[in-house]
Amino acid sequence: MTVARVTEISSSSTQSFEDAVKKGVARASETLRGVKGAWVKEQQVDVSEGAITEFRVNMMVTFVLDD
Repeated sequence: MTVARVTEISSSSTQSFEDAVKKGVARASETLRGVKGAWVKEQQVDVSEGAITEFRVNMMVTFVLDD
């Protein structure tokens, strides 16, 4: 039987939402074994003087627990 767990993480990038997701999944994979997927729960941006300065995502990362 396979059992999975879901944990929420936040990640940011000055480039794009896609880059923030890639960085978040890559970092989670360094710490968590068996990462199987991620769901982007929220997206936010920081704005300064009318321009986007940072893209931020909150993700739910699913990983399989070891037997």
